[in-house]
Amino acid sequence: MSNPVKIDFVSDVACPWCAIGLAALERAMARIGNGLQVELRFQPFELNPDMGPEGESIAEHLGRKYGLTPEQLAQNGESLRQRGEALGFRFDLQKRDRIYNTFDAHRLLHWAGEQGAAPQRALKHALLRAYHGEGGNVSDPDTLVDIAASVGLEGAEARRVIDAGTFAAQVREREQFYQQHGIRAVPSVIFNDRHLVQGGQPVEVFEQVLRQLSGVAA
Repeated sequence: MSNPVKIDFVSDVACPWCAIGLAALERAMARIGNGLQVELRFQPFELNPDMGPEGESIAEHLGRKYGLTPEQLAQNGESLRQRGEALGFRFDLQKRDRIYNTFDAHRLLHWAGEQGAAPQRALKHALLRAYHGEGGNVSDPDTLVDIAASVGLEGAEARRVIDAGTFAAQVREREQFYQQHGIRAVPSVIFNDRHLVQGGQPVEVFEQVLRQLSGVAA
C-alpha cells in the first residue's frame, strides 16, 4: 500500500502560472497512476485583493505593478501559451485582457470544498478555463453562478452563497493563515503540511515529490 499524500494547492484564479502548476501536478499524478492516494484541496490567495469589481486592463496593471513593457508582456504571454499548450491547457490571450477581483470566486470554491474534493476540483478547473481560456469576468455573480452550474453544482445555492457573503470569514482566515506561514507567491503547493513546491514547475518535479512521499516506485 502507498502512503496517502495530502496536497494543499494555494493559488488564485487570476494567476496563469497557477493554471500551469495545476496542469503539471495533475499530469504527474496521472503518470504515477492508480497506486497513488491523494487528497487535493484548493486554498485561497488573492494576487489583487484591492482590485475593484470593474477590474483593470492586464497590460496596464502588469506594466504598473512590475514595470513590464508591451514587448515583455507579449513575450511572457507567448511563453505562457506554449507552456499551457504542452500541458493541455489553453490560454486565449486576446480574450483574457482584464484582471478581476477573485474574492467571490474563492468563496464559491470554499463552498464547493464543503461538498467534497471532487466538486471543488471541478469548479477550480472551470474557473481557470473560464478566465484564462475565455476571458470571463470571474468577479461577476451571474458568471460565477453559470460556472458553478456547468460542473453540476446547484446554481440557486451558488447564488445564495454569493449574494449573502457566505464563507467570507473562512476565506479570510485561510488567506491569513498562509500569509502568516510565509506564502507570498503562487502557486504554492504544500505536501503533507511540510513540503513546499512553488511556481509552475515541470511535471517531473511534482512526480518526484509525489513518488518520494507516497512510496510508489517508478
